[in-house]
Amino acid sequence: MFVSLLRLIGAQVCVHACMTGIRMAAPLMALREGYGAVAVGVLLALFALSQVFLALPAGRYAERHGLHRPMRLAAAVATPGALLAVVWPVFGVLCVTALTCGAAACVAMIALQRHVGLMANGPSELRQVFSWMALGPSVSSFLGPLLAGMLIDASGFRAAYLLMALLPPLALWWMRPVAELPGHGQPAGDRRRSSWDLLRGKSFRDLMLLNWMMASCWDVHTFLVPVIGHERSLSATVIGTILGAFALAATAIRLLMPWVAARLREATVIGAAMLATAILFGLYPLASGPWLMGLLSVLLGFALGSVQPMIMSTLHQITPRERHGEALGMRSMAINGSSVVMPLLFGSVGAVVGVGAVFWCVGAVVGLGSRLAWRLPHATTEPSPVTAPPQNGGGDA
Repeated sequence: MFVSLLRLIGAQVCVHACMTGIRMAAPLMALREGYGAVAVGVLLALFALSQVFLALPAGRYAERHGLHRPMRLAAAVATPGALLAVVWPVFGVLCVTALTCGAAACVAMIALQRHVGLMANGPSELRQVFSWMALGPSVSSFLGPLLAGMLIDASGFRAAYLLMALLPPLALWWMRPVAELPGHGQPAGDRRRSSWDLLRGKSFRDLMLLNWMMASCWDVHTFLVPVIGHERSLSATVIGTILGAFALAATAIRLLMPWVAARLREATVIGAAMLATAILFGLYPLASGPWLMGLLSVLLGFALGSVQPMIMSTLHQITPRERHGEALGMRSMAINGSSVVMPLLFGSVGAVVGVGAVFWCVGAVVGLGSRLAWRLPHATTEPSPVTAPPQNGGGDA
């Protein structure tokens, strides 16, 4: 199973790096062509907007077809979209590229996450495999922009877009030995059911609310740290270093999460992370200098970076296995919808009451919401009813 997991993480990195690389390169190209901040904001929103509308259909598609077919679809969408920017790198085409690459990342991530959930044999393994999978977006969020930036400086934007276009086919080649697992397909009587029926379950509603609150915290930090840094006359390098420290801390904690996941249950990690986030948000506006802001940023990265694997593990335990794709789709829709809407809300509220008040309000909401985390159901330690791949022997041992 470990070899298969490594292949799936590598495929995740390739597809997601395609999107993150273009998400860095396309706005930069638009700015150099003379477009303003509004146009760049629209371009960035398109990466998330396509995922909002495609998340649920992508989840259903993964339930019907498993892993490889959705991944082939993702590559068939992302590669031509990136190649369009190679052939005709103008703003309108870059908008199309943003839509296609965002959509491809959505389809691929949901299919991969669903497959990994089927691989796990019990709650403990669920926590561990999703801890490893959480490293993928962290690596690709660093690798994609780095490769794109290096190629832009060396050979121009077209070369960067071309490299990004080659990454999704590389993902297909790398994961080709991974076998499909039983568990996809729907009972004939359930084909007309609504995905929103999942929200009738209290545990699922609570989990989606927790997921939204923590995703909003991530957006608050990413959006408002440059604002508060500008208010305090910090340089762009210092602001970037503070945000970079946050990303590195989120990655570092995910390296430790497989060890943590074997010892602590989901509710404990999520609840503690929410309380820590509330405290750190209360302190952030009071930080007087860049070193203290950097320390708070690192601690916040530890807290927020620990949550995603536990959310994913809980989601797979409280939803029927034949509806994991739909559940993952709803989670993706909520996260990307938040990424589109919340920065606009934060900016509007911050202009009226100040940036510090936004930190305090969001921190208070998260602190109060931590009660939901402690009420999450305690999973059993019995193995999942889904047949797991052999732990020893076989091609993927």
